[in-house]
Amino acid sequence: MQLQSIGIAGGGAWGTALATVARRAGRDVLIWAQEPETVAAINETHGNPVYLPGVALDPAIEATSELGEVATCDTLLIVSPAQHLRDVLGALQPYVQNGRPLVICSKGIEQATGKLMSQVAADAVPGATIAALSGPSFAAEVARELPAAVTLATGQEELGRQLSHALSSAAFRCYWSSDVVGAEIGGAVKNVYAIAAGIVVGKDLGRSAQAGLITRSFAEMARFGVALGAALETLIGLSGLGDLVLTCGSEQSRNMSLGVALGRGATTNEVLSERLSVTEGVATANAMVEIARGRGIELPIAEAVHAIVTGATSVDAAIGALLSRPLRSEAG
Repeated sequence: MQLQSIGIAGGGAWGTALATVARRAGRDVLIWAQEPETVAAINETHGNPVYLPGVALDPAIEATSELGEVATCDTLLIVSPAQHLRDVLGALQPYVQNGRPLVICSKGIEQATGKLMSQVAADAVPGATIAALSGPSFAAEVARELPAAVTLATGQEELGRQLSHALSSAAFRCYWSSDVVGAEIGGAVKNVYAIAAGIVVGKDLGRSAQAGLITRSFAEMARFGVALGAALETLIGLSGLGDLVLTCGSEQSRNMSLGVALGRGATTNEVLSERLSVTEGVATANAMVEIARGRGIELPIAEAVHAIVTGATSVDAAIGALLSRPLRSEAG
């Protein structure tokens, strides 16, 4: 399969960073962005000052406001916010040829349906071949060519290897996996736990509490993921534990920084009203909790985050409830 041209649907920070990744790997790159000013900036000044300030883009990276144009590329990277993925793919569907690889780079669970992004893609573009890219990778660091390693998951081994080679370079390493569900679950639910980790920091509860929170969050991630069909070895890898550690350890994460603000007394609406970029963990918390309740999966930390971000409980009450839970076996 020819994978020379890469079309990127989404002109935010991560879409722009992935454009730099593809270009460094020697690919021809075309970005679709919804905002005319983003398209103009990429084409005329070779930058994206709104979403990825301070990063100079290769002049060979081009942008378009016509969604159908990116569908002519050999491979499409879909980098829209998770809750808008269905709409973007629905608009793309008339232009996508059967079998065209769609690499889902959005991290989340669709709130309205409880579906993973790959499942949404299969609904919206039935003839496409679906893959998922996920793992510990901050857009600003990737764009500056700092080293990063991610998971690229697809059920087709040969395609997985081809996509990995098409996007990899010395500073960006793609490891192939056949476990699409596992790769997506790790990338989605770590955002929920990053909010919890931020609350710990915002409340000045200490490093010991943060380490304990991250560890118990991973236990919940594994419990949730395995119940939905993920392989435990995937969740232990880059797209699960790796992304959890990154996102719960730095306020570069929009989700962790939201948690920090909540821990310091702000409300969810106050924080989100000041942001241009989406904080995916808020919607994912709702979808995750709904799925867990329906399947009888115990997720006390995720339940606490959901209650806090929706205003159903206070930060102090949620922390108190978690710390008063009955002691049990760690393996339980």
